[in-house]
Amino acid sequence: MRRESLFRIASFLYVAVALSVAPVAAAQPKRKVAKATQPSIASKAQSVRARAVARDREIAETAVPRYKVDASGDLVPDLRAAAAIIYNPDTKQVLWEENSQDQRSIASITKVMTATVFLESNPDLTQVVPIVRSDVYLASTTFLRLNDKVTVDDLLHLLLIPSDNAAARALARVSPWGTTGFIDRMNAKAAEMVLVNTHYADPSGLLSDNVSSAYDMAQLIAHASADERISSIMRMPEYTVYISGKRPVTFHSTNHLLRQSNVEVRAGKTGFISKSGYCLATLVRMPQTNQEVAVVVLGARSNAGRFVETQNLFNWLTAKASTIFATQTAAVGAQQ
Repeated sequence: MRRESLFRIASFLYVAVALSVAPVAAAQPKRKVAKATQPSIASKAQSVRARAVARDREIAETAVPRYKVDASGDLVPDLRAAAAIIYNPDTKQVLWEENSQDQRSIASITKVMTATVFLESNPDLTQVVPIVRSDVYLASTTFLRLNDKVTVDDLLHLLLIPSDNAAARALARVSPWGTTGFIDRMNAKAAEMVLVNTHYADPSGLLSDNVSSAYDMAQLIAHASADERISSIMRMPEYTVYISGKRPVTFHSTNHLLRQSNVEVRAGKTGFISKSGYCLATLVRMPQTNQEVAVVVLGARSNAGRFVETQNLFNWLTAKASTIFATQTAAVGAQQ
């Protein structure tokens, strides 16, 4: 009976995760094509088919809530990512975890520490920063160009919403420590916070040597969210900056959970490079109790997968919230 009840709970936990599926391009009028271009067209068609197959596989992966029964007969999340954790920052208790102490590349989740360290010195957010070649060179993801002029506030929005790598470099460069000293300060801050599995090699997360664990990143996202200068930006689904005071550039958040009406995101940051897989560190508020919890997923298999994994963990916790938080409150009271 207990197992049947648990699976009935699982069925209620299902929340469909909306995916933005790009529309198939309309058929073009037939026209003659020179033989020399045929291989290129065939290659493009193959690429389109491959993307369609990958998209279909991604959609299929998100269609079923993922739960399993553990050895004690409890219904628990069935994780497909490499590591994950649900963490209560108020009590510093782990509510659920899998491989949460494993050290892994974290990609652009690095930028949470970049913002945290940069704001330590209470910088002038209106300061205008010229973009130099080292900022944009091989920056991969960036909206900035050489000789652009943007404010520090613009750079923080670029850093945390679309995960702009040139913005991360520019902030480190103009910080009181300079680029090299800034990275040293990032590692010193990690040591101060006792993030024992965390090490930074650059301020953007492009280098795979930026490593941490789900447990450490849960602590960091909770810490960073306490600074409204950071968390308020992380809650923005989109933003527009005026490059050099005239060129408008609108960008959207990489955190797709901000599009979900059933999850209240208080802060969050995505990350991806091939070494890290798809990652997400987020702070969410529980609907029944208003309790904020950190949910971190590292090494998911796809872009959509990291959001599905997080949603799945959130749904599981929501169903068990009354039991979990009541137990924790009693435990804290007994310790006092």
